[in-house]
Amino acid sequence: MGIIITILIGALAGYLAGKVMKGGGFGFWINLIVGIVGGFIGGNVLAWFGINWGGHLIGQIVTAVIGSIILLWVISLFKK
Repeated sequence: MGIIITILIGALAGYLAGKVMKGGGFGFWINLIVGIVGGFIGGNVLAWFGINWGGHLIGQIVTAVIGSIILLWVISLFKK
């Protein structure tokens, strides 16, 4: 069940980050990859600031969205 939740959170986070970063989403598979990698990035970045939501679903989504936004921002730096 955990892998299904991870996939859903990753897809949602990638989609939301695409909306925030004026992309509008990139399709399910790219959103999924961006969201999962973003979750890892967001978890590490927030840990540096001592923020840990303790596994709550909303906290996991927010963490993944923050990380996905950071990932898309870094990618946009290289595209210019």
